[in-house]
Amino acid sequence: MAKEKTLEDLFYDTLKDIYFAERQILRALPKMARAAQSSELKAGFQKHLEETEAQAERLQQVFEKIGKRAQGKTCEAIQGIIAEGEEIMEEFKGTPALDAGLISAAQAVEHYEIARYGTLKTWAATLGLKDVVSLLDQTLQEETATDKTLSRLATTAANQKAKAA
Repeated sequence: MAKEKTLEDLFYDTLKDIYFAERQILRALPKMARAAQSSELKAGFQKHLEETEAQAERLQQVFEKIGKRAQGKTCEAIQGIIAEGEEIMEEFKGTPALDAGLISAAQAVEHYEIARYGTLKTWAATLGLKDVVSLLDQTLQEETATDKTLSRLATTAANQKAKAA
């Protein structure tokens, strides 16, 4: 008979998912930074690359705290979101709409991460993993701030530039 799955199993499985996702994002951000036309957007992607490196390290700490090996599990959702971003980079390269498209792709990534980190934080609290909750919350706050920054860049510059062309 199969072992019944628990919230701990679900937490670990989802942790592997987001760890894989963060590692994929680490590969995608330099490409997005190179493709961005606005110096502010380029700098934003570079800053988020540094944050993402710290977030991956934080996830390794979470794995350690729960006594599990840090490993990823293929996340088809993030692969699809990143593929859409790559498509935007190809189809809109050199156009005034490129930065608006890059921002939309980046926000899709951020929203996925916000959903995952919010869920993991809630589950960690339910499981009584106080140290883990604070690590996950730190990343959740960073992802939320990045999303707000991207919204600001879209509404103050990129969307208007794309519209005016």
